[in-house]
Amino acid sequence: MKGVKISGRPLYLDMQATTPVDPRVIDAMLPYYLSRFGNPHSRTHLYGWESENAVETARAQVASLINASPREIIFTSGATESNNISVKGVMHFYKDKKRHVITTQTEHKCVLDSCRHLQQEGFDVTYLPVQSNGIIDLEKLRAAIRPDTGLVSVMAVNNEIGVIQPIEEIGQICKEFNIPFHTDAAQALGKIPVDVEKMNVSLMSLSGHKIYGPKGIGALYMRRRPRIRVEPQMNGGGQERGIRSGTVPTPLVVGFGAACELAMKEMEYDDTRIRGLQDRLLKGIREKLDGVVVNGCMERRYAGNLNLSFAYVEGESLLMGLKEVAVSSGSACTSASLEPSYVLRALGVEEDMAHTSIRFGIGRFTTEAEIDRAAELTVKQVEKLREMSPLYEMVKEGIDLKSIQWAQH
Repeated sequence: MKGVKISGRPLYLDMQATTPVDPRVIDAMLPYYLSRFGNPHSRTHLYGWESENAVETARAQVASLINASPREIIFTSGATESNNISVKGVMHFYKDKKRHVITTQTEHKCVLDSCRHLQQEGFDVTYLPVQSNGIIDLEKLRAAIRPDTGLVSVMAVNNEIGVIQPIEEIGQICKEFNIPFHTDAAQALGKIPVDVEKMNVSLMSLSGHKIYGPKGIGALYMRRRPRIRVEPQMNGGGQERGIRSGTVPTPLVVGFGAACELAMKEMEYDDTRIRGLQDRLLKGIREKLDGVVVNGCMERRYAGNLNLSFAYVEGESLLMGLKEVAVSSGSACTSASLEPSYVLRALGVEEDMAHTSIRFGIGRFTTEAEIDRAAELTVKQVEKLREMSPLYEMVKEGIDLKSIQWAQH
């Protein structure tokens, strides 16, 4: 890369963006690339039958991780597509009676963009604010419901700050008002227990590459009782019950299924381990630095996501300086812009602090040595940048920065 010299590869702490594929998942996938390459929709020969069999096994593996029936699982290209089918598909199907959607300000871009798309078509959307800990106020949700509300969409685990929304309680409210409830569970699947019955969801979006599976595959859970209907967004040969036409990619589906099965077996172990590593990282940084703020609720969050702001440091320069650690300043989808994260703004984080945020993502294959090294490098870089910062000097001298009147040049 131009202008950046590093020896070897940086250590990877960006598990919310994507995860490495588990070697056991690759083992499951390989035969379906090499010898069992049939189209699962070919009805007339063995190649088709064995592929179809593999797809149905994977469907059952995905379903059992979320306590659903295999018939309720539709394979898609990922959570973005599942979110699009859910938000647009439901509202288009019920458009004669239902004209209103409720979502939150901190949703993933693809939910917010699908809602914007509906607004251009004349639907109403309510974007619920979140509290300063990142969690929605259930009373505000209840107050926003109208007779023509056709969908409530709230993500389970936030991709930028890792907070866990009270999905069961939201599901309860939706049940009370008989409104379909969609949740984007891409960051929750395989990391926290997900149960469609307990959560009372009608639709749930899932992704393969966030749980050590391949990229380009995801699923949409669609409840059968009471049945939820959507308008397909992809037309064609009528595969996946007509909801998502196109040849189902057997190797990817097999990989997704295998990843779900592994997640089911190893979720508890992974969670305990990742929790320990998160504590270790936070302690390692806080022992040496003051002015470190955790963004989002500490109690209700997924341990593998640690989003920190470092006061008096510019976030971009911190990221540039941390070139030996692969971390991000928020979502991969929006980190190309220099705007501070819209998720942190919704929490009410002040702009200067929002600019200094770094998201550390810890996963199944993260080691203690990597955590220690990341903490050490972060501390070193923050200290270096603070030494250069006149603001930090002023604060150390006891000046309140908020009271300063800055002259306009």
